[in-house]
This record gives sequence, C-alpha cells and structure tokens, in this order.
Amino acid sequence: AQEPVAYLTGRRAFWTIELMVGPGVLVPRADSETLVEAAVAHFAGSAGPRRILDLGTGPGTLLLAALDEWPDASGVGVDASAAALDYARRNVAALNMTDRASVVAGGWDGIGERFDLILCNPPYIGTDEPLPPEVSDYEPAAALFAGTDGLDDYRAIAPLLPGQIAAGGCAVIEIGHTQATAVTGLLAVQGLAVSLRRDLGGRDRCLIATP
Repeated sequence: AQEPVAYLTGRRAFWTIELMVGPGVLVPRADSETLVEAAVAHFAGSAGPRRILDLGTGPGTLLLAALDEWPDASGVGVDASAAALDYARRNVAALNMTDRASVVAGGWDGIGERFDLILCNPPYIGTDEPLPPEVSDYEPAAALFAGTDGLDDYRAIAPLLPGQIAAGGCAVIEIGHTQATAVTGLLAVQGLAVSLRRDLGGRDRCLIATP
C-alpha cells in the first residue's frame, strides 16, 4: 500500500541518532542532514553553539541530531503539532537528553530567546505539486504544503528570524531545490546575509543566514 517503511518499523536513522517516528510526523530524510553539515561548517574551529533552537522540530530530528553533535549544548524544539511533540518528547527521553533538550508547543516566533544555532525544515511544497503516494497519502499535509508556490511559511519566518539569532550565530533553513533565489530574497530584506549549501546530490538544499 506504499506506506512509508519508517511508519512500519517505527524508527528512522538520522545523522548519528535513531528516532522513533510514526503517523502524524514527517519522516526524517537524509537530505536534511545537509543542515547539520552546514551548521558544523559554520562553527568549525570554535566550541560550537551553546543554545540550539529547532523550529518545526517534528519528532525532534534536527534538534536531537545537533545536540548529539555538540554534547555541551542545550536546546529547544518547537512545533505546533501535538503528534509531533509527543514523538519528540519520547525521542528526547530515549536518547537520554532530558537534561539538555526541551520540547514546547509554538510557532515560528520561537520562545523569546536568542540562540546560537537555529535549525528549521518548514513546509515548502506547493499545494498543486505532485508527490509520490507514500508521501501524499500518509505524511501530514501541514508539514508538507505551504501555499500555491510553497513559500508561505518562509514569508512568515523571515521577519521573525533576526530577533532570534544570537551574535555570531546563524539560522540554517531547508529549502526546495528551486527556491534558493526566492527565499534568499525574503531573508536579505530582513538584513540577513545568506549563503547556500547543496546536498550530496548537488541540489540546492539549505540556506545559512547570519545577522
């Protein structure tokens, strides 16, 4: 029936960790590891980020991968989905990170704190774009679709980012492979400097924004 294998097994490997996943949460993709790679490159030669925020954390994917990368860091995962928050909390406990990671309900405006590293994989699929059945028939639409051009959430995120990035920090944001120019423009209008990182397939995958 083309149900995602991760839903059948209840688990998905990502970066250096394994996560519990299931219906109601976006299945972590290897392409999203590009965001962690970009963050590692940004903080190379330093002690790394002390505080990490994952906007739209889902099952805790990017937050928990980053905390595994930087054992001295702590962080917060924010999501609007009750199902996603449930999985994220379970993953925090399973990975023994309850003293370093918290998960809260919320939106793109964060929690009123500035962070050294902000990670974000927002919805970016246009509502009329075709998707394979294993995605469209099973994964949550709220985590996939963002208006007719796939940019609605970026329009909401861009003006909220500058107030959440600490000095010397960055935000690393996943994009669709055709969206680099459009999303760069949205971020640049907010006074952010933007660079691009491609995934292992050579496709535009994420933007790194700095104050």
